[in-house]
Amino acid sequence: MQSHARNSFFVVGEGVLEADADGEPITREPSTTEELRRFRFSRLGPKGPRVDEELRIALAGAITDQSAAQPDGDLPAGFTYLGQFVDHDLTMDRTQTQLGTDVNIDDLLQGRSPALDLDSLYGRGPLDRDDRVFYADDRVKLKVGSTAGVPVPDDRTNVDLAGFDLARKGGTGTLADQRSPLVPDPRNDENLAVAQTHGAFLRFHNRVVDQLALTGIHERRLFDAARDTVVRHYQWLLRTDFLPRIVDPTIVTDVFTNGRRFFEPHAHGGQVLRPTMPIEFAVASYRLGHSMVRDHYQWNRVFNSASPLGIASLLQLFTFTGVAGNFQPGSTVEQLDDPNSPGLLRLPTNWIVDFRRLYDFTEAGRGDLVAPEGHPNRAKRIDSLLVDPLAQLPAGTFAGRGSTFPPVQRNLAFRNLTRASMMRLATGQQLAAKFGAAPLTRDQVLDGAGGANLSGLADAQRDEVAANTPLWFYILREAELGGGRLGAVGGRITAEVFHRAMEGSRTSIVREPAWRPTLGPDANTFRMTDLLLFAFEGKLDLLNPLGD
Repeated sequence: MQSHARNSFFVVGEGVLEADADGEPITREPSTTEELRRFRFSRLGPKGPRVDEELRIALAGAITDQSAAQPDGDLPAGFTYLGQFVDHDLTMDRTQTQLGTDVNIDDLLQGRSPALDLDSLYGRGPLDRDDRVFYADDRVKLKVGSTAGVPVPDDRTNVDLAGFDLARKGGTGTLADQRSPLVPDPRNDENLAVAQTHGAFLRFHNRVVDQLALTGIHERRLFDAARDTVVRHYQWLLRTDFLPRIVDPTIVTDVFTNGRRFFEPHAHGGQVLRPTMPIEFAVASYRLGHSMVRDHYQWNRVFNSASPLGIASLLQLFTFTGVAGNFQPGSTVEQLDDPNSPGLLRLPTNWIVDFRRLYDFTEAGRGDLVAPEGHPNRAKRIDSLLVDPLAQLPAGTFAGRGSTFPPVQRNLAFRNLTRASMMRLATGQQLAAKFGAAPLTRDQVLDGAGGANLSGLADAQRDEVAANTPLWFYILREAELGGGRLGAVGGRITAEVFHRAMEGSRTSIVREPAWRPTLGPDANTFRMTDLLLFAFEGKLDLLNPLGD
């Protein structure tokens, strides 16, 4: 199983950057085979200084301070988990299970390069001997799972509902093994929101198959045609709907109109030169989503602030998954760490999401699909604060089940800062200089705009943070000062990496600039709400099967 918390990076031109048995950062030369098969990272800026552990602990404490009141942003909360779904797509390494098998060089290059082509949904396709398990018997549609009815006097939740959970492995092994999702990237079952997002993409693909089948496409071409259609629409919504919500839109427009200025600016998406992924993106700028996470969610009719069972907590969204959780109500973090923790083997029906509470369908002209009054969820503002539950991650979210580790390693902010230090990531000031952007001032770094309070740090620590700001913190501070969107440093990195990943994908709207969507309201519009409306047939009882 892939760990969301990657701790070893093959950086082109440098070698393998990782920690030794004592946790100390090292760089080693990879073997020829390893170099060929490892996911390919690169370095966009210069190397920066390492951050000592005491400062990392102090800064992480300020970032996850439970007494701080983090404001809501203006994004519907579903975009937090669409962003996580995209992260897993970008970093999916399709060659991992091919070690020891015959694979041509081009497939290896493609498989270890970042791309926005939904490999986390499709794997290596229905004809692959390992990945065909993700597909239905027709080898065209993707498998979906069924929820488990719960024994309560509720005619909507005490029945199994097909198509609202991921398919599960079952069989023997630990209970965690049996709960494992049958999807190419198990990280998409780390929390329930990203799992339900993955489920929506399964439905989207299967509906596209049904539509294309009506046009008379031969069944041997049907899967490829459906995948190409899905990927193009996915890339379009990322370019036009997702990116402008999280990045200063002027930066997005500049990159997609005038091209990249700093990251692989003269590369192309052909068969020879495959994209890499800058560690500055993977370890810093695209960790913006951690700041968007809420500690509670108005989830559905059963779990909201006005219902007897109360609003859904972030811990519950980890609990009701197969990778991080056990589907068992009331579980503690320690119980989730146990791979044989008792519980159901699939999602209980009463935990199916109400998508109206995660997205704003009025943007698509569907005023009939409004969340109940007072119950839409907004993502937290992108800033230098993380909600406190992210200081207490279940071990399954970082492949820690069955192992021992210091308590501070449960803190997501500490993990981010530690990984960046191991990689000697450039500071925010170094990247601002490279991009020709005015750096944040000392007061802006230390005081921000309603984000992390650094007054508890020692004077020497504050001086160090102000002079050599860890890149992830700098990018969050920059967004905080810019109204909740990534700015000159974070936004530039993110937009250029998305552009390059689309350019280097097998199917690419960057290489096909004349392409336009066909499944939205017009030839220039396809948003996440349009994807959900198509996937769920525009029906309220599918977007919200549990009712109001």
